[in-house]
Amino acid sequence: MIDWSTCPAVEQIPGKVSGAWLFTNTRVPVSHLFANLEAGATIEEFLDWFEGVEDWQVRAVLVHLESSLLKDLTRETVA
Repeated sequence: MIDWSTCPAVEQIPGKVSGAWLFTNTRVPVSHLFANLEAGATIEEFLDWFEGVEDWQVRAVLVHLESSLLKDLTRETVA
């Protein structure tokens, strides 16, 4: 599971959008990024569709995801 608490581009506020992880200062869930990318959208399209989300935030989320997955793979390889 990804620990989003260490990613500076997102926030989780109890009671705001059901406590989902959101892009900071927006009501846009991080999960919307992944759903749209999976459906074939580009980052540029996502940014056009979800006002308030900034390019640096999307890139920070993707870098954080990559780093987290690599850590998980390293742990599995060592174990």
